[in-house]
Amino acid sequence: MFASLSLGLAILPFVVAKIHDVQVGGANGLLEYSPEALSAAVGDQVVFHFNPKNHTVSQSAFANPCGLKDGGFHSGFMPVAANTSVDTRPTFTVTVNDTQPVWVYCAQAAGTAASHCGQGMVFSINCPSGDAPNSFDNFKKAAKAIGASLVAAAASASSPAAGGGGYGGYGGGAATPAATAPYGDVTLPPAPSATVVTVPITLDSTSVWTTVYTSFANSPAATPAAAEGVVHTIKVGGVANGSPQLFFDPDHIAAAPRDTVVFQFLPKNHSVVQSSFADPCRQLNANNASAPLGAASPFFPVTANATEFPTWNFTVNDTAPQWFFCQQAAPASHCGAGMVFAINAVDASPRNFSAYQSLAKQLNGTKLSASASGSGAGAAPTGGALSLRVGSGASAMLTLLAIGAALL
Repeated sequence: MFASLSLGLAILPFVVAKIHDVQVGGANGLLEYSPEALSAAVGDQVVFHFNPKNHTVSQSAFANPCGLKDGGFHSGFMPVAANTSVDTRPTFTVTVNDTQPVWVYCAQAAGTAASHCGQGMVFSINCPSGDAPNSFDNFKKAAKAIGASLVAAAASASSPAAGGGGYGGYGGGAATPAATAPYGDVTLPPAPSATVVTVPITLDSTSVWTTVYTSFANSPAATPAAAEGVVHTIKVGGVANGSPQLFFDPDHIAAAPRDTVVFQFLPKNHSVVQSSFADPCRQLNANNASAPLGAASPFFPVTANATEFPTWNFTVNDTAPQWFFCQQAAPASHCGAGMVFAINAVDASPRNFSAYQSLAKQLNGTKLSASASGSGAGAAPTGGALSLRVGSGASAMLTLLAIGAALL
């Protein structure tokens, strides 16, 4: 998980390069780079050290502080568990090739009210002094102004005037009533209200398409960070001090269409199966023959002394919340122990990740039909990873089919 990027010219001869260390993310989840600005000479290296949570180091421009610059560097998301030792945390290195200002932001939750950049998580190399129009202070103010507009837009979408646009009916004009889980007699929070949106997406002059996606209040924007998307690596299971680790790490992420989620299976025997919020420990549409089954990996048995770990990929094609669990049921339900995962769960909604995990534990996976259990080492997948196909040319057409209410 170590990356290195050069911004261009070779280091001048006989010049001793300096290394500048920057911490990405602070204590208790603080959204910051520390220091947040520095001066560097040609040939110097800036080493970004990623701390717990999930951040990026992405190059932007002063005029667009929270958007990826054309041709700019992007570290990708670097999820770091809270118990990761400092010496094994990932780093990302940028080599300075001139003294022009370099502007950086964190792309986590981009385009949403929870945007890290919008909360001021920005950084600069060789920015002008404080009284210059393009100073770091003005760059940070511009980023926060973007964040404020995103928060205002989210609040407007969930206000009574929005006529029911609030997430899950909270703050909207037409709340969806609460329901009961398919088994276990557990009351569910109201389902979120959603709108199918069709919009043109433009990344650059050669990457233009139309997308259809499901929009929720506070859900991520549909515009990917790059034409090819970004990769999110999720560790599945593992063993620590002789005890099985029944969790995904990280256990929930924000991802844009075209992003790829790579599940890496660690020791023991786990799987990744798509479910729904209301029925967390059963495959999506398992009891609905007219609808496609949710995506599902096979079981991946991994020995304790393994040095290579199998992976399974899931391609994100929507901004709607998507829910997953481990289907292992031997000797007891892993899902029932809280081994669940989510993409684009909205923290501010009643159907957030914590509520999903709590529901899985409440139901405990003990009242499922036999078809939902398994411990085999080689079960075949029952649903493929969702994927996107993009045509070539300057105006490709892409339709992202929303799975809709069944995913909620």
